[in-house]
Amino acid sequence: MTESPPIEVELYTDGACSGNPGPGGWALILRHLPTGNESEASGGTDETTNNRMELQAVVEGLSRLKRSVRVELFTDSVYVGKGMTEWMPKWKKNGWKRKEKSKLVPVKNLELWQQLDVLLQKHSVKYTRVAGHSGHPENDRCDELAVEAYQKYL
Repeated sequence: MTESPPIEVELYTDGACSGNPGPGGWALILRHLPTGNESEASGGTDETTNNRMELQAVVEGLSRLKRSVRVELFTDSVYVGKGMTEWMPKWKKNGWKRKEKSKLVPVKNLELWQQLDVLLQKHSVKYTRVAGHSGHPENDRCDELAVEAYQKYL
């Protein structure tokens, strides 16, 4: 039995909104484990949802990786985690639709989920849920950056 290669990159993400919907921000920290190099990024928009910002942060983070790598994603977003690990295969099978009151309706944030789907085919991503606002240093930093990113839209 061969062992899978080690995790090379840690990706920490968070999204935040003032109102839901309302002005929102996303943020990420990328850490390249072999070198210890680390980078931060964030952005925002005037009208969005918290779930959309959580998802945007992951897409932004994975999009910054220049080659295919093993990534551990740390997020407090159950929406992103369950979407990646449980819901996406069903959505794809149903033409990117989800069940709502016994009928199929389009998936919310479809273009971001489709971008994430492409990125998940390029990278090997392990999802790890962290508790939000619990003293996790990288999650707290991402939250701080995401809130800062939407402040200019208030």
